[in-house]
Amino acid sequence: ADPKGSPSMANKGPSYGLSREVQSKIDKKYEPDLEERLTDWIIAQCGDKVGRPEPGKVGWQNWLKDGCVLCELINSLSGANKPIKKIQSSGMAFKQMEQISQFLNAAEKYGITKTDVFQTVDLWEGKDLAAVQKTLMALGSLAVTRDDGNYRGDPNWFHKKAIENKRAFSEDQLNEGKSVIGLQMGTNKGASQAGMTGYGRPRQILNNP
Repeated sequence: ADPKGSPSMANKGPSYGLSREVQSKIDKKYEPDLEERLTDWIIAQCGDKVGRPEPGKVGWQNWLKDGCVLCELINSLSGANKPIKKIQSSGMAFKQMEQISQFLNAAEKYGITKTDVFQTVDLWEGKDLAAVQKTLMALGSLAVTRDDGNYRGDPNWFHKKAIENKRAFSEDQLNEGKSVIGLQMGTNKGASQAGMTGYGRPRQILNNP
């Protein structure tokens, strides 16, 4: 075997191919039209000071990557009580990641569910920019739903969240739900006990030839 060939062979190993394949599947979920809508909203929300990204996925990632634009965004939705007191542009990786995580914490406190929140590496390393879009869409929907005077931009850019439906369940209804589950568990217990006695006999016969 030619030793010069070995490094390139290692690169073509199955794990490399697989991670590339997975990455391309993730990339397919990234929506360029959402990129445009979210960009327009962030600029409408924060003002021209945040600038405008270069068109395309890499430009969008670079625009958001240091966390400054995201922190400005969550502050602009929070009225006078701004969650992030100090926003600074920094070339240092740990500072940029720290600002992204400050945004994520503030977004959760704002009301975004944990399942809609992206991970810092999704944005900073570009691992899953579709997840970043999902978080920002959830944030926009929540801002429109709240209708507290802090949302700027076209309200039709986002669907209102159906928060009212969740609140429609009274405590009585929730308790009823628990008692139904309790009954089901009771009947399952009965069935499993009956089943165990039925299965017990043949086992004894097998154990005692």
